[in-house]
Amino acid sequence: MSLFKRAVFSEITSHAGIVFSTLLVVWLSVLIVRLLGEAANGDIGANVVLGLAAFSSITALPVILSVSLFVAVLTTITRSYRESEMSVWFASGLSLGQWLRPVMRFALPVAAVVAVLTLSASPWAYGQIAEYRQRFEQRSDLSKVSAGQFIETDDGRRVFFAESPTRPDDELGRVVARIIEPDWLSVITAESAAIRAETNGDRFLVLGPGHRYDLKPGSPEMRMLDFDRYGVRIESRTDPGALEAKRQQALQQIKARPTLALIASGDPESMSQLMWRLSLPLAVLNLALIALPLGAVNPRLGRSGDLLIAGLLALLYMNLINLSRGWIANGTLSFGVGLWLVHAAFLALGLGLMWRRIRMPRPRRRKVPAA
Repeated sequence: MSLFKRAVFSEITSHAGIVFSTLLVVWLSVLIVRLLGEAANGDIGANVVLGLAAFSSITALPVILSVSLFVAVLTTITRSYRESEMSVWFASGLSLGQWLRPVMRFALPVAAVVAVLTLSASPWAYGQIAEYRQRFEQRSDLSKVSAGQFIETDDGRRVFFAESPTRPDDELGRVVARIIEPDWLSVITAESAAIRAETNGDRFLVLGPGHRYDLKPGSPEMRMLDFDRYGVRIESRTDPGALEAKRQQALQQIKARPTLALIASGDPESMSQLMWRLSLPLAVLNLALIALPLGAVNPRLGRSGDLLIAGLLALLYMNLINLSRGWIANGTLSFGVGLWLVHAAFLALGLGLMWRRIRMPRPRRRKVPAA
């Protein structure tokens, strides 16, 4: 038995390492592509891409570890059935229940690591991500791009081009702006530019001494204006995009809140986030239990259908946890019921499938009568 447990533990560890590394590489590839796209659009700085990728990977580790364990246990037990090792196991008078101890010996440390990540490391990582993004948002819009680049606002109706500053007090040097209005096409030139924020959150591009030329398309009418200071609004906090960004920022702040602060707060949003953090370690143990009976396949038949059912069941499990979190945030479900209902249901399902596999009758040898 000790030799068997060591072999099972070693095989699950090997499979889990392969699945974990594969999922992590895929996650990082998709994440870095998305972050590079945001950097190209000017939403984040290019110098923080690697930092954001590292912190975002920490937040994704609990789910990646849970899926890796589930797939590792599932593939290990499936391989044993496919290569008829389980037939030898059953012929020795042992049952599928004997697999519980070595599987849980691997699942318990993984659940402990996931608990540390969800309760401590992930909130810290979310806080670092929010700090990076907030620090970048607080910077001047013009400082997000280098001099010599075009800046577009208002869906391209306002385009600015700036040179490097010649005086240390200026944010940018000479500026050329093109503004499209319903009746006029305006071209503005200025010696310098700076960003000013109003109390309501709107941001204005304040141009220094310069000139403005207004042209009416299709008409010879033209206006010229000299100014000492000229302000152009480049961002409004009441825009739908700004409101959505504010909502996302509030969500990030809840995710970054320490676990003890969530408990002390007690509001539905905090309780829903606390439920998610406590659910993932429990999901690790349930997924490891469910993988045992789901991995029992007939070696003479194809295994695609069984693996598909197992994957759909695990996906349903995680979606129900996420759905319960939303119900707790909306006040539809209490914290206690939302925390234990889904896990209790899938624990009962796992135990029921195990009992069915253990109690399933096996074909007996028929004695051939002597001639």
